[in-house]
Amino acid sequence: MILALDAMGGDHGPSEICKAALLACEEFSDLELLLVGSESEIKPLLEKAPSSSAKRLSIVHTDERIDMDEHPTLAIRKKRNSSMRLSMEMVRSGEASGCVSAGNTGAIVAGGVLVVGRISGIDRPAMGVALPTLNKYTFLLDVGANVRNKPYHLYQFAHMGNIYSKRILGVAEPQVALLSNGSEEIKGDEVISGAKTLIKESSLNFSGYVEGDDIPYSRADVVVCDGFSGNVVLKFAEGLMTAVASMLKEEMGQRILPKVGMVFMLPMMKDLIARFHYEKHGGTPLLGVNGAVIKAHGRSKAPAIVSALRVARNFVKQNGVELIREELG
Repeated sequence: MILALDAMGGDHGPSEICKAALLACEEFSDLELLLVGSESEIKPLLEKAPSSSAKRLSIVHTDERIDMDEHPTLAIRKKRNSSMRLSMEMVRSGEASGCVSAGNTGAIVAGGVLVVGRISGIDRPAMGVALPTLNKYTFLLDVGANVRNKPYHLYQFAHMGNIYSKRILGVAEPQVALLSNGSEEIKGDEVISGAKTLIKESSLNFSGYVEGDDIPYSRADVVVCDGFSGNVVLKFAEGLMTAVASMLKEEMGQRILPKVGMVFMLPMMKDLIARFHYEKHGGTPLLGVNGAVIKAHGRSKAPAIVSALRVARNFVKQNGVELIREELG
């Protein structure tokens, strides 16, 4: 399987991206990676690669990149030789089965639509992420692709989320819910209410509304919302886990007894924090486009990029694009 990897995207490209490429090749023997970016920067980072990995790594040179603060649509239109756009063009042409980038989120969404193209019948693509919850994963979408939506967009998101949960995450009969400001029928604005009517009349296993505090308790397998709300939920969850870890360290540093107790609790705490850390779930698929386009966190270091490559590989192996196309046809 060939995947294109935007080596210049994110806060730590290309050093961490190249490190991730080596780790991914060690983990997946069937993976070939096309590293797209500045050859003079990438090549020295691959010099110590073992021969088994080196033969599965190729560099596609370009000096152009899209920065995190650029206007998304203008950048993807004008910078035709950027590492991000070239990665997506390889997906469109079939040179690569999918692509991964930690770059500008808006540019990835714009590129997904303008370069890779939407699946017929999909008005807007959506970004989804599998959140680790109490006893399983909850698939949340949209988490940043669309700020404002119409009821029919959320209806399409619900179908795509249902497919991803069933076929990729392995949930037999996913429960689909809408994120709202209350679980009562009268809650939600006209968009949420309209989406509820559409989803209730569909074949989906609709469980109604959920609130933000329902998500950690796994009260739905798929939670649907607009990209603004979803992004706030996602960033809050990431920040909360980081803050809790920092507070624990601070308390331990100030008191003797907690230090003694943490000697025994440390392995458990490390496992718990790791379970919820974004690096373990570093890939956000852009659903609704004609290819596997995976967004990694902008702050991603090597472990998170490896996770994003894992998501891309699984999505391709499970024929994710075809499944969505067939379901919504």
